[in-house]
Amino acid sequence: MPPRIVQAGHPVLRARAEAVEPDAIATKEMQSLVRRMVDTMRRAPGVGLAAPQLGVGLRVIVLEDSNKLMGRLSPGERALRGRVPWPLTVLFNPELHLVGDARATFFEGCLSVEGWSALVERALEVEVGGLDGDGQPVVHRASGWPARILQHEVDHLDGALYVDRMHSRTFGHNDEVSLRWSRRAVSEVEGELAAHAPPPMRSAKA
Repeated sequence: MPPRIVQAGHPVLRARAEAVEPDAIATKEMQSLVRRMVDTMRRAPGVGLAAPQLGVGLRVIVLEDSNKLMGRLSPGERALRGRVPWPLTVLFNPELHLVGDARATFFEGCLSVEGWSALVERALEVEVGGLDGDGQPVVHRASGWPARILQHEVDHLDGALYVDRMHSRTFGHNDEVSLRWSRRAVSEVEGELAAHAPPPMRSAKA
């Protein structure tokens, strides 16, 4: 049986993960963790996974995207999201930096908030440095959807979930989001859902 993906509510998802000693990367235990992460990500299927999602509080992420995973999107939708294939990447102790001021908002989900999604604003371009699966220094520059995946996974290492960044009134079950909202313009979705926002709370009368 593949490892169970830890779900929101578990404290490991709300704690800052610890850095991995470079000398430990080549150990059987650490390489086994990476294999379990990759296998679990692919089985889910997902495009990224962080070690805390397997209950391990270490700063390790994996990501991978393929044409198969984006098969439901039209060429236009792929272009709009900047979604392109990304090879399997393993990163230990990633350090992420936002590049420029451009931002993009799209529906985003998480394997640790199973069955739900919401609109989330992310930086359009990032640079991430760290150590690869062999313990060698690497730097990745990414834009579009790969940049979103990297931001999402590094958030996990800092105890953050996408629900901390989401436009809360767009939060919905995946079936409903897919049926009603996912193929509509972001501005239209935000406008329609925000129009029904509850009024601000009033102060109690003395």
